[in-house]
Amino acid sequence: MIKNPDALPQLIGEFAPVDEWQSRINRLFYGLRGDAVRRYFQTFSSADFRLAHALAADYYARVQKREQAIGDGRGAIGKSDPTYSLSPLASSPLIVHEWGPGNGNLAACFLTHLKRLDRAGRVYPRVRYVLVGNRPSQLEAALAHPELGPHRDRVSTECAEVHNLSSIPDGTVDRILCADLWNELPTKLMVRKEGEIEEEYLRPNLKEQVFDLITDWAGFVRAFEALDVEALKTFPPFLEEIVWEREYRKADWKSVSFRKTITDHLKQIEEHVLVPVNLGAYACLKEAKRLLARDAIGLSAFDAGSADLGVLNDPEKPCYGLFGGQYSFMVNMVLAEAVASYVGFKSIAVETQREFVGQALGINVMSVMDLLAGFPSPKTLSPWEQDRLVLQTIQRLNQVYTGPYDRPLDFSLREEARRRSRYGGVSLRRRDHGGDE
Repeated sequence: MIKNPDALPQLIGEFAPVDEWQSRINRLFYGLRGDAVRRYFQTFSSADFRLAHALAADYYARVQKREQAIGDGRGAIGKSDPTYSLSPLASSPLIVHEWGPGNGNLAACFLTHLKRLDRAGRVYPRVRYVLVGNRPSQLEAALAHPELGPHRDRVSTECAEVHNLSSIPDGTVDRILCADLWNELPTKLMVRKEGEIEEEYLRPNLKEQVFDLITDWAGFVRAFEALDVEALKTFPPFLEEIVWEREYRKADWKSVSFRKTITDHLKQIEEHVLVPVNLGAYACLKEAKRLLARDAIGLSAFDAGSADLGVLNDPEKPCYGLFGGQYSFMVNMVLAEAVASYVGFKSIAVETQREFVGQALGINVMSVMDLLAGFPSPKTLSPWEQDRLVLQTIQRLNQVYTGPYDRPLDFSLREEARRRSRYGGVSLRRRDHGGDE
C-alpha cells in the first residue's frame, strides 16, 4: 500500500536552472503530446478567429496609411513617379512572419480576413506569409489546416529557432506575429535576497505510483536523459507525475543577456519576491529588431503575463502553470518593455488582447473564462462540475453565436465528467447563422 503519493523514491535528473529544465521538458512534451496540446489549453489564436481578424484589420489599415504617406511624400517633393502604384505588380512583397504557428488557425483566419478586406487587391496579393517553428511536425500540422488551402500559394515555412533566424537577411520583414509562444520559451525565476540575486533550480523525481509500473528503470532513465522520445513512448505516461524539488542559488550570469536591464528591473521588486525573467522572449525581441525593415509595421506578441509592478511585487502571484506536465511561465511585460527599448524599438505599447481585439474590430470581447469568473463561487465546484459548467456555458453561447467559420471547438472532459455528464465527449460546433461578423 502506498502511504505517500508524493514520495520521492527515485531521482531522474540533477539540479539545474529552471530555464534549462523547461527547455528539456518542452522538447519531451511536444514530442510525446504535441498532437494533443489543445487538450490542455485553448487560446484566442488556436481556437477562435477574433485575434486573427483584429490583426488583419490592423495590418491592412496600417499598410494603406503607410503607402498613402509614401505617395503623398513623393508628390510633395516633386518626384512623383507615374509608374508608382499600390498594385501587386508595381509594389514590393510584404513579408509577414508568424513565430510559433501552432495549429495554423491564426494564419488561416488572418489571410482569409485580409483578402476579404482588400477588395481592391492592393495588399493581400503582395503578402508572403512565413510560418516559423523549430519542429517540422509542427509546421506540417499548421500547413494542413483546412482553411489555409486557398492561401497556400503565399504561405511557406522556416524551420528554425525563432531567436536565431540566420538564413533571413536583415531588414526584410514587414510584420511579425507571435502568439502564445513567449511563456513557453526559456525563463529564469529570480529573486533578490540580502543584496544578492538568486535564481531557482529544479530537480525532477518520479512519483512512486509510476515508478512501480516501470520494469526497465535503467532504460527509462537513459531515455529521459537522452530526450529519446521514441523510447519514452514505450513507458507509462510520466510527465504529469514528475515532482520537482526546488532550491535557490546565486544567479549564474555567464549565459544571460541584458544583465544591466534585468538587474535594474529587479531593484523595483521587493526582496524575497520571485519574478520571471523571460530570456527567450527577450532574445525574440532582439532578433525581431534585426529582421524588421526600417519602415516595417512591426512586431506584435500576445501572451499571458502582467505589465503591473503591483502584480509582479505580489509574493503570491503564480509565476508559472503546469499543463500536461509542461511549464508555462508568466511573461514579465515590464521587463520585456525595458528590453524592447534597449534593443532599439522606438514605439512600444502594452495592452490586453481583449482591448486590442475590441478596438480593431469595434466589438466588446469576453472569453468563456470571463463569463465563468462571474458565476457564483466556481472555485468551490468539484473538477467534473467545473467541466459541466463550461459545457453548459458553451451550449448557451452556441444558441446565439454567429460567425464566419463552422468548425468544432473540442473541450476535453475529465473521465469523471464523462461518466456523470450527459454532454459526453462530443464536440460543440460554432455555426454561421447567416449574419455578418
